[in-house]
Amino acid sequence: MLSEKRYELIVQELNKSEIVSLQSLVKSVGVSESTIRRDLSQLQQQGVLKRVHGGAMLTKPKRPELSMFDKKTLNTDEKTEIGKLAAEQIQDGDFIFIDAGTTTYEMISCINAKDVVVVTNGVTHVEALTQKGIKTFLLGGEVKHTTLATIGDRAVDTLRKYRFSKVFLGMNGFDYDNGFTTPDDKEALIKSTAIELGFQHYILVDHSKYNDVHFAHVNLKSNSYVITSKKAQKLPNFSHYNQKYKFVGVE
Repeated sequence: MLSEKRYELIVQELNKSEIVSLQSLVKSVGVSESTIRRDLSQLQQQGVLKRVHGGAMLTKPKRPELSMFDKKTLNTDEKTEIGKLAAEQIQDGDFIFIDAGTTTYEMISCINAKDVVVVTNGVTHVEALTQKGIKTFLLGGEVKHTTLATIGDRAVDTLRKYRFSKVFLGMNGFDYDNGFTTPDDKEALIKSTAIELGFQHYILVDHSKYNDVHFAHVNLKSNSYVITSKKAQKLPNFSHYNQKYKFVGVE
């Protein structure tokens, strides 16, 4: 079979499913595993697809970061599910950091623990937290217009004055090989600093963040956990993620 025909069949399979396993492609295309691997490498070089652990997916088009308003309308059921599970990790007397983002925002209404103190860089989070009667500190600094997050040196300097029992972060990308990423290096610095200053860390991601990579990397630690949705757990390569990363509420 000519390579062009194999490429066409591979793309057809990827159009049917978000992620296709290597073995599935071997079966559907009818060639050896080594041939499929070479074809995937070639298609990845052409920018057609992205190889992921155990298979491949079509390349996601690069797009500008959405505003908070636009993000609030996406994957709302998942964000509610994730937010509720995140809030359940908070105990009475916890001193926590919650960063900006629509998924972390959803956890606020579900916080039932007493005597909790929150530091946040999410401008939109402040009203929701104070309405719950939660003692709240907002980091100063530059306000990013898309995410309404405070960022920059002043925000980081203020953040370093605190220590946290728990840290809750949203993330733009979660990839098996590349870990957690975000489009903005200033926001990445806030997230990385919070992890450095926290005892336990929870990363909140819905299914759309998987197999996606952005510009700035955020390092985790051994006591970092992922909180995700049931929909994400149905992704074809989720079992690979589950073997490498620690999840809350996932067997």
